[in-house]
Amino acid sequence: MKATKRKVRDSEHRSEICERYKGVDPSEIEVIPANEDNDLDIENRKMRVGAYVRVSTQNDEQKSSFELQVKDFTQRINDNPNWEFAGIYSDEGISGTELSHRAGMLQLIEDAKAGKVQLVLVKSIARFARNVVDCLSIVQELRNYGVGVCFDENNLCTLGAEGTMLLTILATVAEEESRSKSFIMNWSIQRRFQNGIFLTPELLGYDKDENGDLVINEVEAETVKVIYYLYVNGWSTAEIAGILTSYQRETKLGNTEWEASWITGIIDNERHCGDVLAHKTYTPDFKTHKSVKNEGKLPKYRKRNHHDAIVSRDVYNAAQLIRASSHYRRKKHALPVMSVIEDGILRGYVPIDRNWEGFSPEEYQMACESVNNPNVAEQVHMDGQKLNMRGYQRVSSLFFPSSDDLFLTISGGKMRFTTACLRKFEDVEYVELLINTVNNCIAIRPCEEDNPNAIHWGRLKEDKWIVNCMSCRGLSKVLFSLMSWEDEGKYRFKGQFHTNGTDKLLVFELDEPVVTKTVEKVIVPEIAEDSDENTEEIVVEETVKVYPPSWAATFGTPILSIVHSCLLTQQHYSGDWDVLRPAKVIEEMNVLSSDMLAELMEEAEAIMEGWENNDGADESAE
Repeated sequence: MKATKRKVRDSEHRSEICERYKGVDPSEIEVIPANEDNDLDIENRKMRVGAYVRVSTQNDEQKSSFELQVKDFTQRINDNPNWEFAGIYSDEGISGTELSHRAGMLQLIEDAKAGKVQLVLVKSIARFARNVVDCLSIVQELRNYGVGVCFDENNLCTLGAEGTMLLTILATVAEEESRSKSFIMNWSIQRRFQNGIFLTPELLGYDKDENGDLVINEVEAETVKVIYYLYVNGWSTAEIAGILTSYQRETKLGNTEWEASWITGIIDNERHCGDVLAHKTYTPDFKTHKSVKNEGKLPKYRKRNHHDAIVSRDVYNAAQLIRASSHYRRKKHALPVMSVIEDGILRGYVPIDRNWEGFSPEEYQMACESVNNPNVAEQVHMDGQKLNMRGYQRVSSLFFPSSDDLFLTISGGKMRFTTACLRKFEDVEYVELLINTVNNCIAIRPCEEDNPNAIHWGRLKEDKWIVNCMSCRGLSKVLFSLMSWEDEGKYRFKGQFHTNGTDKLLVFELDEPVVTKTVEKVIVPEIAEDSDENTEEIVVEETVKVYPPSWAATFGTPILSIVHSCLLTQQHYSGDWDVLRPAKVIEEMNVLSSDMLAELMEEAEAIMEGWENNDGADESAE
């Protein structure tokens, strides 16, 4: 019964709706017509009209097109008695793919906002913008200010109702055309490089012959040589820039006030050693046209001995080693060399500059292994002992820290010794750092202040030692790679001091550091059982010390393993200690020898002496 009544009500409701939509007599309705679309009648409307003109390059053909557009638009606007000339907005030699670089377009938007222009004439969508998002956003912003845009080539005006839809379609086509042109251009450039056809931009030290090939400019080449020779001998780019400025040497553009960044650019350019490396940069996004460094995303193309070199490849490579070690700032010292101690208690140890990053951990490993370490340990026998020492341990002093402990701490690219280390060496302010990757040890020995590897690890002040905190980028790079440590954390090593007569030596083992690091700890607050509150976890940071896993069930080291251990061979060394024995340079592992560096310095000084005698004048000017 209820279902029947519901069907009746639904039927009556549908009948009411049908009756309502039958409407009334149309003759009873007065129709007020809409304004006719007058987009096509813009010629007869009183308007302030301007034009936007853009060409992407400044070659002769584009320059001609630019001038013709300006002339045509100016004449059209002035010839129409209903239009008031609002000006020409232009971007010459500017790409249309990014709005931020187009001052003319930005000015047009500002003037539209101020009511200075009501209609903008443009040759085509491609001239207006090649980015769909930019194109539509600019048109919409102009429409918000009551300004329309008319595109001649497409016969389209955004004042019309259909303008936005058509504009979206056409702007998409224009963007795709820009993408296609970018692809074709990149493809063409890559094929040129593959076939050995390289670009030859203007470069200090070279001129171009009638075939476009690079030929040495002898006067400019002197400047290039001095830059490289001073740089590999320890001068900074700022110091070199100051020297060239004082001699009034000219850049390729004729400037005599040099900047450090220009020196860097010259040093980095492989063309000075006769090579060409193409595709060092590329443009990943055709919309922004921003060039980025090619880190392997695209192939590179190298041609060795492409043209005559100004500096040797060895000199160029040495300069790149220094450039690669950005934190190396050793003033007036030559390029560090790889060397190793051949005999004595430090046999197999390699001196290391704490800030030099030019040598890899593998190279230090090769240098240490280049000297065979004979077994010089004196064997200690336990025969005849009444006390069985099996199971006994030497308790590690790291469990009981003291101000007299000898510690080295490395953290965040910096190193620091404890005051106790300095006191052991008494009056020694400068020490040399050595590394042995076979035994995983660092050794410290006294040295003179002028030693290229000298570390000023502290100073005396009022009869008290003040410890210096020093950067150690190069050392950190080697150790963290060699020992597979994490970059975060503070690594602390216990040292052992050894002395034999006047010989003093401090050794740190790297195998079992105590690590202090910051870890995240999750805390869940306790809430009463009858509480309705939600428990939220709280994450807090906590600084903790992390000990080697081998210490988990021990207090130190088994006494028997200590007696028979040969890790620190110097502890049982029976020969002549010879702590201050000089390290021998491994010639085959160094780019430039010290003699070669001295020769380069002499040549640089001779060139500069010639500049001074000539008052900095160009010899070729006569």
